[in-house]
Amino acid sequence: MSAFPENAGAERGGRRVAVPEGAGPGSPGGPPPERDAGADREGEELGVSARRIADRVLSCPDVADLSRGPFGVVATYLPGGLVPGVAIRDDVVEIDIVARYGRPLPEIADLVRDAIGGLAGGRKVDVTIADVVTDDGGRKG
Repeated sequence: MSAFPENAGAERGGRRVAVPEGAGPGSPGGPPPERDAGADREGEELGVSARRIADRVLSCPDVADLSRGPFGVVATYLPGGLVPGVAIRDDVVEIDIVARYGRPLPEIADLVRDAIGGLAGGRKVDVTIADVVTDDGGRKG
C-alpha cells in the first residue's frame, strides 16, 4: 500500500499526469520564488532611517542610552539585527530613552523630537523616558 492516494496526480476523468518531484517555487528544479523588490528597498530604507534616528537621539547630551521599553517591543527589527529604542510604525515613530538627570524631562523629550527633525517622515514622534540616570550611571528615583 502506497502513502499516496491512488488518484494523486490525476486529472478529472482519471487521466494521470506527470508531476516533477521538487519542481515547486524555490526548489532547485523549479522557478525561483517571487520577491517584491520594492519591499526589499523599503526594508533597507527603514533600517537606514531607524539607525539615523538612533544616532541623532544618542547625540543629544541629555540622552544616556536607548531602551527597548518594559516589554522589549520598542525596536526596529532588521535582517541581521535590530535598532533598539526606535520603532518606526506606519503613523508614529516611538523612541524610548534613558535620560540623564538634571534637565526637566519634558524638555528632554522636546530636544529629542527636534534632533530627529525630518527623519520621522511626517509621522508623529512619541518619546518615552524609561529611566533616569546620573552622570556616574547611578539610577535616580
